[in-house]
Amino acid sequence: MKKIVLREDEMPTRWYNVVPDIPNGLQPPLDPETLQPIGPEKLGAVFPMSLLEQEMTQEQWIDIPQEVMDVYKIWRPAPLVRANKLEEALGTKAKIYFKYEGCSPVGSHKPNSAVPQAYYNKQAGIKRLTTETGAGQWGSALSLATSKFGLECMVYMVRVSFDQKPYRKSIIQTFGGNVVASPSELTETGRRIRAEFPDTPGALGIAISEALEDANSREDTNYALGSVLNHVVLHQSIIGLEAKKQMEIIGDYPDVIVGCCGGGSNFAGLLAPFVADYRNGKKIEFVGYEPASCPTMTGGRLAYDAGDVAMMTPLLYMYTLGHDFVPPGIHAGGLRYHGMAPIVSALVRDGIVTPKSVHQMECFEAGVLFAKTEGIIPAPETTHAIRGAIIEAMKDPNEPKTILFNFSGHGLIDMASYDNYFSGKLSDYSYPKDQIEASLARLPKVG
Repeated sequence: MKKIVLREDEMPTRWYNVVPDIPNGLQPPLDPETLQPIGPEKLGAVFPMSLLEQEMTQEQWIDIPQEVMDVYKIWRPAPLVRANKLEEALGTKAKIYFKYEGCSPVGSHKPNSAVPQAYYNKQAGIKRLTTETGAGQWGSALSLATSKFGLECMVYMVRVSFDQKPYRKSIIQTFGGNVVASPSELTETGRRIRAEFPDTPGALGIAISEALEDANSREDTNYALGSVLNHVVLHQSIIGLEAKKQMEIIGDYPDVIVGCCGGGSNFAGLLAPFVADYRNGKKIEFVGYEPASCPTMTGGRLAYDAGDVAMMTPLLYMYTLGHDFVPPGIHAGGLRYHGMAPIVSALVRDGIVTPKSVHQMECFEAGVLFAKTEGIIPAPETTHAIRGAIIEAMKDPNEPKTILFNFSGHGLIDMASYDNYFSGKLSDYSYPKDQIEASLARLPKVG
């Protein structure tokens, strides 16, 4: 294992906006009531204007506030690591590097956006933030961030992960946040779904509806989203900016960039500063790996859809499985989302990103191999990126190539998932195409 570490004074001081690099641009978000492009004044009910400006900007570079930098420095710059032992175990001539985001206080990449979101809301005079969380990583990150800026935090955690990952709840509570299983009895949306589907495992689309309903009910409260939106991808670009600088230091450059994909922020954050190079003629592949049980890009449709089951969010033009799609309770809870970030969706549409799906069992197998060779236990979500890197390396083991993937989070709080893997309780699951088609049939009728 060889680490490439930047000095603190080499940290990026600006985020990189990849939107201007998308060949055919982004479609505007639509008002779910009028089906017309939505303006910032309506979104201002739950987001501060500073974040809305970042959401819609065409500026390439955005300065990182010093107050955000001060918190980032708790764990950033993050190391870039060459996985030599994994390469040896595979018998490949490929060089495999990973950007290690597991060194943050909550063990994942999520604080990269949680911290600036809490900061900008504090600047706007907001006292309280609501949010959803799938595997608990985003909820943990936002509770950390709100504790740094003196805000309250309310987290609606997808029910299946609430039961599977009790220590994520403990982290949220340790940083002063409140957390409930979603669907809950605290909102009208939650009560309605619980009454109709008492055994539902929950879904991010449901938890988002609950968090938005909560935020809309109080003037002192805004909503924070952990993936999908442009400003989240912008904040996560610090991953790719650091990685690019680190690869320059060692005189290498990736032929393939790999990431796991749920909502898309960690993958997009890594690839963001490399897309301009691709468009300028640099030969580089971008491959996003998603679970076969929630195949948003490989089994869904590029269309306008809501980000939540109650259709309270703007309609986003994205790959989607349908806003009321409820995926099975796989252990990669952070990848169980029906929609893909509009930025990633546009890059797939334009042929820059290639989406692929993988099964749960092969991902856990890859995660165990990685732990044995590199000494770090990956989160179930991250095993999808590791499996992807292995697939890319083994297409031709004798072909020298450089592979870069994002290690989005460690799995030390996900050991129940590994227990189930070792005891034979996990199995592969491909979501039935007829059920996906039924969900897609209920997409909003736009244009």
